[in-house]
Amino acid sequence: MENFRKQLETKDNLIKLKDEQVKTLESSLSLKDEQIKTLEKTLKTKDEETKTLEKTVSLKEEEIVKLASSSIDHNILKEKDEMITQLQKEIEILNGELSKADEDLETLELENKKLIETQTGFKEVKIIDFTNIQISKLEILEKMREILEKAIANVTIIVPSIEDLQELYLYELRSSVTMKIACAINPGTSEHSELLEEFESLENISLRNYERADRYVLARDGEELLLAVIGNSEENNLVIHSKDPKHLRVLNSLATEAWIQSRKV
Repeated sequence: MENFRKQLETKDNLIKLKDEQVKTLESSLSLKDEQIKTLEKTLKTKDEETKTLEKTVSLKEEEIVKLASSSIDHNILKEKDEMITQLQKEIEILNGELSKADEDLETLELENKKLIETQTGFKEVKIIDFTNIQISKLEILEKMREILEKAIANVTIIVPSIEDLQELYLYELRSSVTMKIACAINPGTSEHSELLEEFESLENISLRNYERADRYVLARDGEELLLAVIGNSEENNLVIHSKDPKHLRVLNSLATEAWIQSRKV
C-alpha cells in the first residue's frame, strides 16, 4: 500500500511538472504570435513603400517622354534619368527587404506550428518518459540560485562537486541562513583545497564530502525542494521541483540520505 501511495505521489508530481511545461509552451506561442504580427505590419509597410516608389518612377518616365517630345534641354533629361535610376535602386533594396521579411515570417510560422504540435502532444500524454530528457547542468544551477534567493532559515544543498558551489553565489545569502552542504571534495588538488578553505570561512556553512556525485538537491526552509538525478549524459538530468508538503516528505529523504552518507572533511 505504501509503494502504491508513493507511485501516486510521483505521478502527481510528474503531472504538475507537465503543466509547467505546457504553460512555458503557451508563453512561447504568445511571443511567436506577437513576432508574426510585427512582421506582417512590416511587410505591409514595405509593400506600400514599394508601390509608392513604383508610382513615382512611372510618373517620372511620363515626364521624360513629355520633355523629350518638347525638345527640352538634354541636361534636364539626364538629371531625370539619374533620378529614375536611383529610385529603381531603392525599389530593389525594398524588394530585398520584403523577401527577407517573408523568409522570417515563414520561419516564425513554422516554429509556431512546431510549438502547437508539441503542446498538443504534451496535453495528450499524462505520463512522461524521462529516459532521454534534456535538461542541462547550467539550467539546474540557475534554478537552484533562484530558489536560494528566497532562503530565510536553512537550506540543504547536494551537488556533484565543490566547484559547482561557485555557481550558487552562497556569499549573497543572508548570514542567518544555515547551510548544510554535501559534495565531492578532493583536498589533494589546489583548486578544491582553496575552495574548501574559502567556504569553511563562512560560519553558517557545514561542509561534508559526498563522493557519489549522482544528484543535485536543494531543500529550502522545509517549503520548497528541487531534486535532479544525473543520467547517462551531461544533459540528461531528471528534475523534480515541488512545494507540495507531501512531495517534500518523500523527496527530503534523498537529501537526508546524501548527508548521512557523506563524511567530514
